[in-house]
Amino acid sequence: MSAESTSPRSAILLLAHGTPDKLSEMAEYLQRVTGGRPMPQEIIEELQHRYALIGLTETKAGFGDDRLPVGPPLTHWTLLQARMLGELIGQPVYVGMRNWHPYIADVVAQMRADGVKHARVLCLAPQNSRTSTGLYRRALMAAVGDSFSVDFISGWADEPLLAQAFAERMWAAWAEACATTESRVPILFTAHAVPCRTIMSSIPTPAPPPGAPVPADGMQHYGTAQKPDPYPVECKQTAAAIAAALRPVGLTDDDWFFAFQSQGIAGAPWIGPTVPDTLKALADAGHKAVVLQPVGFLCDHVEILYDIDIDFKQQAAALGMQLSRAESLNASPTLIRAIDSALHRHSTRLDPNATEPAPPRPAHTRPADTKA
Repeated sequence: MSAESTSPRSAILLLAHGTPDKLSEMAEYLQRVTGGRPMPQEIIEELQHRYALIGLTETKAGFGDDRLPVGPPLTHWTLLQARMLGELIGQPVYVGMRNWHPYIADVVAQMRADGVKHARVLCLAPQNSRTSTGLYRRALMAAVGDSFSVDFISGWADEPLLAQAFAERMWAAWAEACATTESRVPILFTAHAVPCRTIMSSIPTPAPPPGAPVPADGMQHYGTAQKPDPYPVECKQTAAAIAAALRPVGLTDDDWFFAFQSQGIAGAPWIGPTVPDTLKALADAGHKAVVLQPVGFLCDHVEILYDIDIDFKQQAAALGMQLSRAESLNASPTLIRAIDSALHRHSTRLDPNATEPAPPRPAHTRPADTKA
């Protein structure tokens, strides 16, 4: 949204993770992710390798390049989702990234210059966690100060239209896999793993200073916690809601499983079960195919295009299994309606002088899924 636009008094701000534009920016990008702590060179090179395999180059984001003609997938799809939302609601929609351009602070400055007086803010990670929502909220309020008022959506994993959007994609993928293999193919829902310490109650400890070495218990300091993080429960609730939406086409509770993917390559233990362990269990049970669907990612990026499309496919093949996945939501019109609906549901008015927001109004709840 440019300053040339009509000065809005109310606007929408979507927050996302961010991704580097070219391979040589990887070290700087990872320092943003880790809060300024340097990463070992071998980790930087490994991630450069993974990003190169999905098409990132040394030209600026691959713009104009045959492999990435519209830039990094995460940036491309997120900006497109914002444009689609703006067209749907007829209101200014901005995008701010926590770890790369366009940075949240820069976008907030643009909003201030554009005359924004109030913003409804939503994190494009539907499941609430200190590792995502909490960090976005902290960066947002540090940038906003008293510039304008903010209504913040802490999490929207229970949004019915979100489950519908995922179900639309999964139904096509599951039907094709079952027809191709002439068998009943299991579905594996996944979500990004987080360090075990982020989901457990803890005693407050001071944050390590910027530039300090990566601590032994993880590459990222997520702040202190007084109660368990809701993230793993909300991830499984989203999966259960998608499965429920697929019951009319024959999906049963015996047809689907859940696992956490993309565990960090530095630091202490991350939550599981892992996708590799679950793939082995499915193969041991005699399955010859599996369909994956990440339920916490709203568009293509490295955790899908590399972790699933390359790494997990190779691991499944080694186990004698065919692995496919549902198409990412990307430009799904149902997703855009889900975001609009979430923006009008439960939110919290943030006080710029408070360290943490007041608890949000109660949201619709779903029975917790007990699957591992």
